[in-house]
Amino acid sequence: MPDVPSEFAPAPLLATLLEHRVRFVLIGGMAAVAHGSPFPTEDIDITPEASVANLSRLSAALDALAARVRTESVPEGLPFTHDAESLAASDMLNLTTRYGDLDISITPSGTAGFADLITDARDTTAFGLVLPIASLADVVRSKQAANRPKDQRVLPVLREILASRFRHDVAAEVADGSETSSHEEGRTRSRSDLHH
Repeated sequence: MPDVPSEFAPAPLLATLLEHRVRFVLIGGMAAVAHGSPFPTEDIDITPEASVANLSRLSAALDALAARVRTESVPEGLPFTHDAESLAASDMLNLTTRYGDLDISITPSGTAGFADLITDARDTTAFGLVLPIASLADVVRSKQAANRPKDQRVLPVLREILASRFRHDVAAEVADGSETSSHEEGRTRSRSDLHH
C-alpha cells in the first residue's frame, strides 16, 4: 500500500520538485498565503514550464513523491503512469503524494500558463526554500476567472490586500516625488544665491 500522508508537509514536497530541477511557479492558495492571505490551505498548486525536458523532470519528481491521482473514494489515491507527453496532455492533475496533496495546472484559469505567470513572479523564501511565487495580481486574476465557491470566499480579502499595496506604493511614490522636488528646489535656490 502506498504512503498515505498523515499531515501536510509542504517543505519536503517542494524540495523534491527543486531537487529534480523542475521549473514551476507556485500558484493558488499557498501563493495567496505567501502574500498575506489569512486563509489556510492544505495543498500545493503549481504551474510547470511545459517543455518536454521540464515535464520529464516533473515526471521523475512525481515518481519520487509516490504521486497518485486523488479521489474522494480512495484515500490513498489511484496509481497512474506518466511521462512528459501525458503530463502535457493533462491540463489539470489533482494528486496525492507522500507529503500531501499536489495540484498541477498547465494553464490556470485566466492565464496563459507558465510564460505568463513567470513574468511577474518573484523568488521568495518560504519553508526554508527559494520559490518562484506568482504575483498577487495574477493569483487574483486566476481566482476571478475560476470563480469557484472557495475562490469567491477568499477574493474579497485578496483584493483588499492588493488595493492596500497599491495605495502604499502610490503613497511611497508621492513621498519620493516630494523629497525629490524639495531637493531640486533647494539646489535651485543655492544656485540662485550664488548669482546674487
